[in-house]
Amino acid sequence: MATTKQLSETFSINHRINLYLLEAITDEHLKDISASKGRNVGEQFAHIHNVRIMWLKAAASELLDGLDKIEKEDAVNKKKLIKGLEQSAKAMNTLLDMGEVTGKIKGFKPHATAFLGYLLSHEAHHRGQILLSLKQNNHMIDKKIQFGIWEWGV
Repeated sequence: MATTKQLSETFSINHRINLYLLEAITDEHLKDISASKGRNVGEQFAHIHNVRIMWLKAAASELLDGLDKIEKEDAVNKKKLIKGLEQSAKAMNTLLDMGEVTGKIKGFKPHATAFLGYLLSHEAHHRGQILLSLKQNNHMIDKKIQFGIWEWGV
């Protein structure tokens, strides 16, 4: 099993990258939507938060205290997105720390490390959708940010 806290530390890096991207997007561009429709940019971030809540509800409902879903109408409010993502990341870190000790996450197979892989894949997928939506609306983020989302060691 991994050294204690490696799972939550890795998730924290992923979370920091999400916030780095969100902070680089103007409030008005949170409404951007891809050419293929679906969620707008802000709704993508809200979805990330809401999926975290879904897993917390299934795996450790005691960690939900003070956490609320971000509804569609609030998904263009950057302050609410940041606050929600911060709160759900903190709870997910606790869940991952618990999973690192037991090796398991309730309701997820096969093990806690695979759960982290699932979370990272899910959130990275939505970061890609966010970047595509911005690009298709001619609102590309700065190259520094585009490259910065890959700077996991900084």
